[in-house]
Amino acid sequence: MAGIYIHIPFCRQACHYCDFHFSTSMKKKEEMVAALAVELQLRKEELEGETIETIYFGGGTPSVLTNAEIQFLLDAVYQSYSVIPTPEITLEANPDDLSAERIIELANSPVNRLSIGIQSFFEEDLKMMNRAHNAEEAEACLTEAIKHFDNISIDLIYGMPGMSNERWLQNVDRALRFDVPHISSYALTVETKTALHKLVKSGAIAAPSDDVAQEHFHLLVDKLEASGFVHYELSNFGMEGYFSKNNTAYWLGKKYLGIGPSAHSYNGISRSWNNNNIIYLKSIREGRLPSETEELTITDRYNEYIMTGLRTIWGVSLKRVESEFGKQYSDYLQRESAKYIQRRLLKIHDGVLKTTHAGKFLTDGIASDLFFINLE
Repeated sequence: MAGIYIHIPFCRQACHYCDFHFSTSMKKKEEMVAALAVELQLRKEELEGETIETIYFGGGTPSVLTNAEIQFLLDAVYQSYSVIPTPEITLEANPDDLSAERIIELANSPVNRLSIGIQSFFEEDLKMMNRAHNAEEAEACLTEAIKHFDNISIDLIYGMPGMSNERWLQNVDRALRFDVPHISSYALTVETKTALHKLVKSGAIAAPSDDVAQEHFHLLVDKLEASGFVHYELSNFGMEGYFSKNNTAYWLGKKYLGIGPSAHSYNGISRSWNNNNIIYLKSIREGRLPSETEELTITDRYNEYIMTGLRTIWGVSLKRVESEFGKQYSDYLQRESAKYIQRRLLKIHDGVLKTTHAGKFLTDGIASDLFFINLE
């Protein structure tokens, strides 16, 4: 089983915190959609023998696509790939695109999962992030979406400057009122070359606090787990039966094909990534693949397994580490993880290394410390 990710590199306006690849001009949208279909055809041999179980429209803001454009790209997938009868088809969407009419249109399309970028239900937060929607639109789109879609995920951001614990919990409570079965939540981070980085550097906005983010994270985990959600990945919470199949495949090391500018692909032994918009379109026009490829060493694959495994409820299998990477890696992992086990940030249960409740927020830092560097 494998997945296809289709990157739609267009947004109506730039969020202050975003460092993803996108354009706020729609001039080349039609050409880009045609190019995505060409790339799908050019790369069909890469997943030969695999069956597609997930199709994910990410971005950018995929909800800027019309239903006809979505169908055109899905037709391109079905023409070149073997797809299971009922694949998970996710569309990332912003509230300002989700009018009642648009939601009904999408409900009548093959899309069966919406991932809605709410981020916050408070106007001041949305303005600080320079989101295209307002608080009223955030609630209105969810009120309508739950009438037509069973499988909905929403995004929330925590750790914002000036966000109190009370306001953060109010955000979570508002999300829970809509009975959505999946919530993804991320700490606000300041990436270089973003508007937020410039605003923080100039003093116009206070820098996010790691301590505040950690406190918000634990409040979120406790609240959602008490409400029946499973914290199945560091940033993701789902009711049973509603885990993101697309993202779960990434974390479990399944193959996926990334279509579109700056999209990444993985086949278990190598990783490839596409060029940006201008180079991407030029390459497609010339009938060339717009990508570069990196062959992964055994150390690369070990490090990736540590990072993805520790982020999930499935953890890192010590048996798999030894059988797939060798005893040297297994011995190293057990030796280096001992200090975190002693501090009760990691635990081993039934031969699987996992983070504890106290260690969850520190997962990425712990994982990077367990990487094997320059082994080969």
